[in-house]
Amino acid sequence: MTAQVNAVVADIAEGPLSEIEIPESLRDNIALFQRLERRVLKEYDPRICELFDALLSDAIHANEGNPGTIAASEDVDDQGVPMNDEGSAGAFRDAVRLIDELPIEEMEVLVRAFTSFFHLANLCEENYRVETLHDRERLVSIEAAVDPSNELTVAFRQLIDEVGVERASELLGKLEVHPVFTAHPTEARRRAVEGKIRRIGKLLAERPRLGGSDLMENERHMLQEIDALVRTSPVAIKKPTPVEEADTVIDIFDHTLFDTVPQIYRRFDAWVLGDGAGLVTPVCPAFFHPGSWIGSDRDGNPNVTAKVSLQVAAKYYKHMVSKLADKCYRVGRNLTLEAKYTKASGELLNLWNHQVEMSEEFTSRAELISASEPHRAVMLVMADRLRATVARDADTMYRTSAEFLADLRVVQRSLDAAGASRAAYGPVQTLIWQAESFGFHMVEMEFRQHSVVHSRALADIRENGIHGELAPMTREVLDTFRAIGTIQKRYSKKMAHRYIISFTKSAQNVADVYELAQLAFAHAEDVPGLDVIPLFEQLEDLENCVDVLDDMLALPAVQKRLEQTGRKMEVMLGYSDSAKDAGPTTATLALHRAQQRIAEWAEAHDIDLVLMHGRGGAVGRGGGPANRAVLAQPKGSVKCFFKVTEQGEVIFARYGNPTLAQRHVENVAAATLLNSAPSVERTNTEMTERFADMAAKLDHVAHERYLDLLHTEDFAPWFSTVTPLTEVGLLPIGSRPAKRGLGATSLDDLRTIPWVFSWSQARINLAAWYGFGSACEALGDLEALREAYREWPLFSTFVDNLEMSIAKTDARIAKMYLALGDRSDLARAVYGEMQLTRSWILAIVGDEWPLEHRRVLGRAVRIRDPYVDVLSLAQVRALRIVRDEGGDLSEEAKAKYLSLILATVTGVSAGLQNTG
Repeated sequence: MTAQVNAVVADIAEGPLSEIEIPESLRDNIALFQRLERRVLKEYDPRICELFDALLSDAIHANEGNPGTIAASEDVDDQGVPMNDEGSAGAFRDAVRLIDELPIEEMEVLVRAFTSFFHLANLCEENYRVETLHDRERLVSIEAAVDPSNELTVAFRQLIDEVGVERASELLGKLEVHPVFTAHPTEARRRAVEGKIRRIGKLLAERPRLGGSDLMENERHMLQEIDALVRTSPVAIKKPTPVEEADTVIDIFDHTLFDTVPQIYRRFDAWVLGDGAGLVTPVCPAFFHPGSWIGSDRDGNPNVTAKVSLQVAAKYYKHMVSKLADKCYRVGRNLTLEAKYTKASGELLNLWNHQVEMSEEFTSRAELISASEPHRAVMLVMADRLRATVARDADTMYRTSAEFLADLRVVQRSLDAAGASRAAYGPVQTLIWQAESFGFHMVEMEFRQHSVVHSRALADIRENGIHGELAPMTREVLDTFRAIGTIQKRYSKKMAHRYIISFTKSAQNVADVYELAQLAFAHAEDVPGLDVIPLFEQLEDLENCVDVLDDMLALPAVQKRLEQTGRKMEVMLGYSDSAKDAGPTTATLALHRAQQRIAEWAEAHDIDLVLMHGRGGAVGRGGGPANRAVLAQPKGSVKCFFKVTEQGEVIFARYGNPTLAQRHVENVAAATLLNSAPSVERTNTEMTERFADMAAKLDHVAHERYLDLLHTEDFAPWFSTVTPLTEVGLLPIGSRPAKRGLGATSLDDLRTIPWVFSWSQARINLAAWYGFGSACEALGDLEALREAYREWPLFSTFVDNLEMSIAKTDARIAKMYLALGDRSDLARAVYGEMQLTRSWILAIVGDEWPLEHRRVLGRAVRIRDPYVDVLSLAQVRALRIVRDEGGDLSEEAKAKYLSLILATVTGVSAGLQNTG
């Protein structure tokens, strides 16, 4: 056995890493983690290590060549396994056979091992991206006109070239990037696992600087963390509460956003102002303002109540103000500038006198250590006032963040007037940017509820009276508006002023919300100011959106709000439900048309439009690179303001690492700014018109094909059988249920997230591409499609996202999942469309295999495939046993198989890097 294992180890080391061209540092790190994981497994149980090697070797050989192409013509047995015992198909059969023979206890450990390796592989790719960004920056000359490593400077320069300095500066002043962090249950990774991943990531980043004993200690520490990672259950013990989910935002805020966001502003200033950066008033506005649905999105989530929203708001507020207090204290401690050399302005002395009157305790303490350092003393008192704000001390607290900012600017002006400009526009400016970006609220909470809930609540009140015996949901709706009022009074209006209506069908849905808000309060002056936002998400709603907006304008409550906001109005578009409702191709085109029509409507009615994009992480929910999506938006639909939901694993991927978060925000901000460039507006408008006929033909066929599938008799139960839909619903990965609970019992009631998640687990990804292949086949014009791919940003982005999704499918494993059901007609339809779409995508892009032209990403996906395949095979085997033998299994055996399935779900999610 030893000789066989040695051969397998050599095969693994030289196989996937040597045959696939990837950057040397990435290959070395993957090999490092593979070596360390094997050592941990061998220490745990030598047999587990041997099985790990054997399964990986089989999976590697199964992926040789181009199995996605040849799998379509392979004969399979009744379980969907290829019958050929030779070549890559034979290796695939060997892997299936070995998994079938393993006892469930060994399989559970192996699933943990492969899942752990995915987390390590993700770190390798993240580390490589960071290294690459730093390498690019080192090559940039400070004499260059723009910093090519900072897309925001490139975009600003292009704007200047196209519209002049004055107009470009005006557009820069309007820039706003507004990600909204949501609590959708798509992050399948445990927080306990995240902590270990972060620590291993830091150890990996340190390695290039180490040698000798330090390098040995680094590796020992890595082994310790990897060992703990393998031994930690990948599945959380229980679902998080909404209050606990708020820790997701706080964690990202602490690790990246608080310090990274002002660095983004500073980097832009450094390039634009050159030697003047940090000496003069900055030019970069505080354009990053995050929002959150966590603890406030109650659509279909009974766990989010008015009480919960108040708790989450308090949690955000206290953490944010405490963070500012600590930063203010640190900045103040370092302002050791003597009055003799840095004279305090009269304005600063007046502020000090005001502080003395407010609190002798604070000022005496500050004066004790800063007797001749007035700027320092004032800042230390400001820090004490922030602590008092957390404690809600009415005598000394700041009422608003604007009040705190006003004091900061007094200090800044005094320092600048005294010649200490570097202090004024260095650390003090950084603190100003942080307060401008995050206020005292950290994130702007957005409340959301289904339109049907509002109409039912109003009907209840009309029947029983506002003080009558009302249904619990009606009372909860009223309490929600009262909670918003409390948050606005206690913390700030900015923290909670948006209210989104899911499934907006008419202007009456908007009127209902304003009426309920009035009914919730005895006195009109207590009613909170609300921006009521219609959410259009199904195909019919997207097509009727402008008619609804027209009717909204006639509502007195809307007119009043427009006067208060300077005619600013938000409209939200739902990518998830539109794609599930109509199919990915039709949804993409319908959303583009809706944006175009809404933008034209807003311009005609003098509305300052903000479009909010309800996008998910997966392609089937509108996912993909955000910057490219922004640049493909229609003219007038962005207007220097980009607002988008960030969900699940996307939050950690985009904002988990400071360098990558910086890069992401700069890229999105650049695209948001550049969307207003005449050249971009012209391209989007002209290409949309030019390819309109082709798009209409694709739309018609893709939509018809998609609906044919969904409307096939008994499709819903078949879908539940051939995917781990039921098991996904049991994952403790979010407080929100998989169904809305409004009474439906079919796919109509199923949330888009488990719809997308389940298809991705089955390695089919149907939600992202179904219908596109048939549409291309019906069009039959490859050259036209290639031309659209080259010239039309919307189509290019869409096709690239489809290729990404196809790259994460597996033609052989898909057959095994489809074989779980007893509907050969549906299995043939799905599999045939998948292969047809794959062939057309590759032909349009010009690749032999998916993502071939993406030098790093394409190779990285191919390296992951064997590891993901092992987990998928373990999952489909367990599903088959549960589906076929469920009635004969003991409760203990059922529990074990369910545990195994849930563990594979988290592992496949980590490997594919998309869930929902």
